[in-house]
Amino acid sequence: MWLFKKASYQSDEEIIKAYKDTGNTALIGELFEKHVKTIYGACLFFFKDKAEAQDAVMQIFEKLIVELKKKEVLNFKGWLSFVVRNHCINIIRQNKTRFSYREGHFGFELEAPDEQEENYLASLSNEELIEKLPMFLNKLNAKQKDCIELFFLKNKSYQDIASSTGYSLNEVKSYIQNGKRNLKQIILDHKDTNAA
Repeated sequence: MWLFKKASYQSDEEIIKAYKDTGNTALIGELFEKHVKTIYGACLFFFKDKAEAQDAVMQIFEKLIVELKKKEVLNFKGWLSFVVRNHCINIIRQNKTRFSYREGHFGFELEAPDEQEENYLASLSNEELIEKLPMFLNKLNAKQKDCIELFFLKNKSYQDIASSTGYSLNEVKSYIQNGKRNLKQIILDHKDTNAA
C-alpha cells in the first residue's frame, strides 16, 4: 500500500531527532511505515470506509512532516494516537452528513475544547505536562486515574484496561471520558490559579 525505504534507526525518537537535524522527509517515511497499519486501522474504525481511511492516512502523513519539525515529542506513540484521533474527529465533525457515527457509544470523542483552551493546552511543553501530570492525575478519583494512565500513558486498549482492572468495557469508556473532561478542567483551573 505505502512503500518507503526500510527503517535504519532503532527508535521513533531517533528518527524524529534525525528528521529535525536534517529535514529529510524520507525519515518521516520510515517512521510512517512503522506505524501505518495502526494509523490505517484507527482511521478505518472512525470512517468505516477504506477509501476515506486511506485519504485520512495520507493527510496524517503530511501533517507529521510539518508537526514533527516544530514539536517536541517525547512519547511518539501516545502523541500519534492523539493526532490520529483528533484528525478523524475533525473530519467527522466537519462532514456530519456524510458519516453515520455512533455518537451514543463513543460520542465523548467528538467533544472539542474551545480555541482559547486548546491554545493553552497546546502551549504547555511536554516537559511541563509530564512534570505536572502526577499532580493533575492525583486529583482524579482512583478509577479515572487508573484508566487515564493505562490508556494515555501506557497505550492500552479499552479491552486491555477492562481485563487488567476488572471494570466492564462501558465502565472503562466512562472513566476515560469523565477523567479526560475532569483532567482538562483541573489543568485549566491550575492555569487560572497561577495567573491570579
